[in-house]
Amino acid sequence: MSENADISAVGELLGEANRVVILTGAGISAESGIPTFRGEDGLWRKYRAEELATPSAFHQDPKLVWEWYDWRRGIIAPVEPNPGHKVLARWEEIFPEFALITQNIDGLHQKSGLKNILELHGNIWKMRCTEEGTVTENLDSPLKEIPPLCPSCKALLRPHVVWYGESLSSTILQRAFLLSSQCEVMFVIGTSAVVQPAASLPLSATETGAKVVEINLNPTPLTPYVDISLMGKSGEILPLIDKNMKRKS
Repeated sequence: MSENADISAVGELLGEANRVVILTGAGISAESGIPTFRGEDGLWRKYRAEELATPSAFHQDPKLVWEWYDWRRGIIAPVEPNPGHKVLARWEEIFPEFALITQNIDGLHQKSGLKNILELHGNIWKMRCTEEGTVTENLDSPLKEIPPLCPSCKALLRPHVVWYGESLSSTILQRAFLLSSQCEVMFVIGTSAVVQPAASLPLSATETGAKVVEINLNPTPLTPYVDISLMGKSGEILPLIDKNMKRKS
């Protein structure tokens, strides 16, 4: 089947669907210009992401960890959602039951206007009190104080993200699997499909009869199991799908 036929087929799927779930990864944000902060691109001073995004690193030197996150926030702050983000935000208004599950922490989906979001790995623009556990949003860039302190109890605040060695929120994860098992169509966009437990969400969808559509630059371990695989940039492919989608009134 040609790519045009595939896009038309996806448009037809969405034309009939009511329950749609989207899973996004770093690829959709990379198209807006956000680096992955891993590998060579992830070097900051002499540290790698895997050395700083850990509970032990924060315990040993919270100021150093916050300086790194402040730098990352500074890179992300001016970045705008791309056409792919904007299509997904539009779809939230169209489908009766729509949910977006993301592995990204950059907040670009919120910036695009999307509201119903499950953030598996947290959000870089949110902070959590190490004593009270309260979560607050802070959009300052640069931060006014490093490390930031809780305005209520003056304890250290930490980034509200999931670090290496930490578990994902069981509440969010359970909700993600429930939505995946109940949807009619699932999109997997810009993710390698190898990081668990997120990689199991599309399989949960296929097991209950949902059609799974993958959009990625390259094939992934998930590719053999999806119904339609579209290779390319989601910022280009999603607007084409949106254009080909004909909803029944």
